Amino acid sequence: MQNKCAWCESKNICDSKETVYWELPDGTRAIQINDTPSTVCSECDMVYQSDDLVKEIEDQLFLIDTKKIGKEISYAKLMEQPRLLKRNYFDFTS
Repeated sequence: MQNKCAWCESKNICDSKETVYWELPDGTRAIQINDTPSTVCSECDMVYQSDDLVKEIEDQLFLIDTKKIGKEISYAKLMEQPRLLKRNYFDFTS
């Protein structure tokens, strides 16, 4: 858990599981991802995901057959989807 809000820097934050909406890498549609690990700030009411989690979700969506996903999926089920590649070979950031 972070020790302060990424937006207002308040220390009044907590971990939560939230519903988020994500555009697929091919841009054809968006999906609802339920129970996504998130941070909630009680000061500014911001709900957000860590940069590491955003990258994890984006990599997973890039590496799986998204045609097999309906309009909504849980975070756990999304991360369990079989990958077509072992890793994102197009990510040159690491």
